[in-house]
Order: sequence, then C-alpha cells, then structure tokens
Amino acid sequence: MTYACRGIRGATTTDENTREAILDATRELLERLIRENDIHEEDIASAIFSTTPDLNAEFPAVAARQLGWLDTALFCTNEMAVPGSLERCIRVLIHWNTTRRASEIRHVYIRGAQNLRPERAMLTATASQVSSHTPEHEAVISQQS
Repeated sequence: MTYACRGIRGATTTDENTREAILDATRELLERLIRENDIHEEDIASAIFSTTPDLNAEFPAVAARQLGWLDTALFCTNEMAVPGSLERCIRVLIHWNTTRRASEIRHVYIRGAQNLRPERAMLTATASQVSSHTPEHEAVISQQS
C-alpha cells in the first residue's frame, strides 16, 4: 500500500467577526472534511488556515485543537485583501497522508464559500444528501473522477 501526501481544500464563511462565530464555522468545515474523506487525525501532516482580513477575533486553528488535533502542525495566516473578494471567509488546506488518488479527494466549500468553487460545492451538497452505503453514493463518487 503506497501513501502520498495529498492536499484537501475547504472554505466557509461566517456572518460576524466573533470568537464563537469563527470557531463554529471552522468546526463545521473540519467536521464535513473529516466525514467526507474519512480522515483520521494521526494521518494529518499539517493544516494551514487563512482568514480574510476582516476576521481577527480568533485563530481558526483553535477549532482543530478543540477537535483533538493536538499533535498536528497548524498554521494561521491572512488572505490578500483583493478588492471585491469574498468577505468573512475561512479557508483551510490540509496535508493528508493517504492511499487515495487525488481524484478521490472530497474538497468542501460551504455557506457563502460555495461561490468560490461552485463545481465543488455542488458535488459536496449532492454527496451529503446520499448515504455512504448506497449505489447512489458510488455514482456521486464516479462523477467526481
């Protein structure tokens, strides 16, 4: 069995710049990424979190620590302030040691971040509506390949 370090991307938004809002949105995003990809904490090499400049009430990595990512290297940074870009956005890039092919990785874009990658958001929404043990789920995975 050959392992590779793969990148999993995800993004979400929050309605306000508060500690609770940032942590809630980040936890929701991470929980979706974990569920969609069957991620185990011990397989995560590192995670990079970014926020738009209008989010500074808390580090999003705190949510990962709250989920038990105690031995994982975590880093937070700010996105560039590009005029007209999505506001109050939290992004993550997880470096994951896995046997999966890159085409099998499920990237997750939720809330207002669905607008960043509409093709990924549609696949994520479809997959979350289908049980993981049905022929329909296999069809969704096949469509992503």
